[in-house]
Amino acid sequence: MSANTIDLNSSGSSLWQDARPPSDSFARRHIGPDETEIAAMLDAVGAADLETLTRETVPASIRIDAGAWHEQVGLGAGLTEPEVLARLRQVADRNQVLVSLIGQGYHGTVLPGVIQRNILENPAWYTAYTPYQPEISQGRLEALLNFQTLVCDLTGLDVANASLLDEATAAAEAMTLASRMAKSKAKSFFVDQGCHPQTLAVLRTRAEPLGIPLVVGDPDGDLDASTVFGALLQYPDTTGLVRDPRALIGRLHAAGALVAMAADPLALTLLTPPGALGADIAIGSMQRFGVPMGFGGPHAAYMAVRDGLKRSMPGRLVGVSIDSAGRPAYRLALQTREQHIRREKATSNICTAQVLLAVIASMYAVYHGPDGLQAIARRVNRLARVLASGLRALGADIETDMVFDTITVATGDRTGAIIDAACAAGINLRRLDAGRIGISIDETTTPEIIRAVWQAFAPDGAVQAMEAKLAVGESPIPSALQRTVPFMTHPVFHEHRSETEMLRYLRRLSDRDLALDRTMIPLGSCTMKLNATVEMVPITWPGFCDLHPYAPPAQTAGYAELFADLEKRLCAISGYDSVSLQPNSGAQGEYAGLLAIRGYHRSTGHAERDVCLIPASAHGTNPASAQMAGMRVVVVGCDREGNVDVDDLRTKIGLHSDRLAAIMITYPSTHGVFEENVREICDLMHAAGGQVYLDGANLNAQVGLARPGQYGADVSHFNLHKTFCIPHGGGGPGMGPIGVRAHLAPFLPGRPDQGGEHAVSAAPYGSASILPISWAYMLLMGDDGLRRATQVAILNSNYIVRRLEGAYPVLFRGAQGRVAHECIIDLRPFKDQFGVTVDDIAKRLVDHGFHAPTVSFPVAGTFMIEPTESESRAEIDRFCDAMLAIREEIRAIEDGHVAVADSPLRHAPHTIRDVVRSEWNRAYDREAGCFPAGVAMDKYFPPVGRLDNSYGDRNLICSCPSPEAYAEAAD
Repeated sequence: MSANTIDLNSSGSSLWQDARPPSDSFARRHIGPDETEIAAMLDAVGAADLETLTRETVPASIRIDAGAWHEQVGLGAGLTEPEVLARLRQVADRNQVLVSLIGQGYHGTVLPGVIQRNILENPAWYTAYTPYQPEISQGRLEALLNFQTLVCDLTGLDVANASLLDEATAAAEAMTLASRMAKSKAKSFFVDQGCHPQTLAVLRTRAEPLGIPLVVGDPDGDLDASTVFGALLQYPDTTGLVRDPRALIGRLHAAGALVAMAADPLALTLLTPPGALGADIAIGSMQRFGVPMGFGGPHAAYMAVRDGLKRSMPGRLVGVSIDSAGRPAYRLALQTREQHIRREKATSNICTAQVLLAVIASMYAVYHGPDGLQAIARRVNRLARVLASGLRALGADIETDMVFDTITVATGDRTGAIIDAACAAGINLRRLDAGRIGISIDETTTPEIIRAVWQAFAPDGAVQAMEAKLAVGESPIPSALQRTVPFMTHPVFHEHRSETEMLRYLRRLSDRDLALDRTMIPLGSCTMKLNATVEMVPITWPGFCDLHPYAPPAQTAGYAELFADLEKRLCAISGYDSVSLQPNSGAQGEYAGLLAIRGYHRSTGHAERDVCLIPASAHGTNPASAQMAGMRVVVVGCDREGNVDVDDLRTKIGLHSDRLAAIMITYPSTHGVFEENVREICDLMHAAGGQVYLDGANLNAQVGLARPGQYGADVSHFNLHKTFCIPHGGGGPGMGPIGVRAHLAPFLPGRPDQGGEHAVSAAPYGSASILPISWAYMLLMGDDGLRRATQVAILNSNYIVRRLEGAYPVLFRGAQGRVAHECIIDLRPFKDQFGVTVDDIAKRLVDHGFHAPTVSFPVAGTFMIEPTESESRAEIDRFCDAMLAIREEIRAIEDGHVAVADSPLRHAPHTIRDVVRSEWNRAYDREAGCFPAGVAMDKYFPPVGRLDNSYGDRNLICSCPSPEAYAEAAD
């Protein structure tokens, strides 16, 4: 402390009493109910105080009291918002933002301000949930349909998905897609040695457990088409080379193999698209379409396929259907491919996509249009040629001839000196190896940057003389590889040229959605809590968002500090010994954790251990992840109370004891209960030589009350987009770091750029630029705030149970009659007795202004409700009032006053068209249908009526329809 600094906390002086802002001020705003509301809710549920409720909910065998929490964790008191912003500013300033010409799949880009302010920084976009309720998701679904249309146009393929996690994992998905669908019976997969190093690392990780041999080499000299079921080619490759692959693709197809191309989307505005070259699959990253590098993410990857592969393509797919009035409307199509339905037979374990980033990339294309994108691409290509011509004139040895934006220079023993000289000038170049340098031009490159690079190669005075007489020829891309096919012809890419029109388009779309900025989203297991503005502000600071993921460590000291402290806090909260921040989704965390278990068993000489026990109630990603990790799934039953059936567990352990690898459990259970026997489950597994994977989806019920690493779990992932406040972004981004006990630490993911084992994502720290959100949340809340948040989340859930239990059956409770942070209400009797479906109730909630809870998971025909700690008593009461009003509408059907087909439940949700249309021939009053009792006049109206899901799958349209299609539907 400076001699001129006064310690406001020093004892013996009253001068500065109360001068420090109250440390719990943020926690009071994060937690919805105030002290008076908490007291009233405790009274309603019959608990004396929060500590009593905690004792009645969390088993004594795992519970830690407040004193032990402070002693064992000791994160300290919460900071104020100004203090946290100042701390984050210090950390960001320790990162040095240099001009990045490293490339390797990451490029500088310019995010238009209208998109930054109105999407990236707009809670209407970043607090939305996955569009499983399409009627209230039409805005983001349209944006994602734009994304799919953009990708199809650029790649020349028939069908694109609504984004994947990153280019490296998209390449891995392409490999497994080819293994499922290729006619060839060969076992190996060929990988172009010109693929980015991080892609090769992730492919090796994914291939090994599945028993897929990789052949890495030169496509022109090392590929025997008859020995592989598929191949991945980079276009342009990591050194900048642009190769014509048509002859090679022809040979592969003749042998029954499938071909995937990893293609740069900006280059595809000038190059012949993969579909026209004969490729079956195209993958890549849309990062350079306006998304900051962010030290590695989050970024939207893409995948496009020819039509025959669409039903096996992983990821979400937006399609066009019709609503109850026959009007076109958007929805997620072909959902039966997803892991929650197909489980270990799913196409992949993907749950979180990168929706927010896909939306940004699509709007970048809307903003620029095809002409604007080509202009950017031509400028990039021109500057690359200027750079190369100048270096040649200075005597440098340029290895690449046909290039788009990247050149490779043979530098011999001058490599280090040149890189150091460029760094001194504020520019990062890529060290390909000891004797070569890579240089990539991007949208942000200027002539001054080109001159500075020349200077790093040349002696003093040489650059000015060279530039004065430099001549640059035409593009070296041969005519056979130049794009001739039009793209982005749909009107959406031409109608928003002015910022006024762009601004209104973005507002129009956001108005069609229902997000957390409008209403409570009570989704069980998804924890839609406050994403505070103070937590979000730093992610657009240059010190966090403008760094390349492979920038030299000396330039990233701020991130290193943040990562170290975040890992320390996650270990303290969870009781684990080590953490990896690399997995960039919850499903990736599951996969990484199972790989760690697999690696551990192999290290102890037990490679035969490959059985993964999974309770019947588990998230669908669990069995899908186990299958990807090379494990065999064995299902363990649940008892009538929703707990793991310990007798069945003992039986399954006995049957598979010699091959037992792991069990995957969710705690509290997916049924919303703290099972009393979790320690016994862990002990049984360990006694049999297995490991315990504890799914961290429900960690929001444990923080401050129990520590998984302390009561027996060996590994967990932490959904930072749930418990630790990273917003869901309409279906992504997410982060799924894993915590492990010490014996699993050697098997955590290694650095993908250095060929590290077990790499699961393209960047060493996954989606690094959103990690400040979770770090800020922990700093703001402190020990007391984190524990209290968990207790109030449990209180809010039990309060909902108390309010609804007379009207709806509550399926599962703990030993003392309490639920955890979520509860399940049973709606099946209403269908069985009166024909009222779970969808009827979900859509009717929209009329009350609410997003529905989780529907039909983990039990078909139920709601799983999670209010979180951030919702006030008033909002929770409003939700309960809506549910009780719906129950009265069901009672009217029950009493015979109205048929279910004529009830407002079956016609929900009601649109503004229902308010204004002249004809009204329904059995209920218009006001009762459109403005249910208690709903304010400023209520949200969905833009479309209930969707016809089967129509959308039977008539699959997954790119932007022509305007004429809408006109025909309106007729």
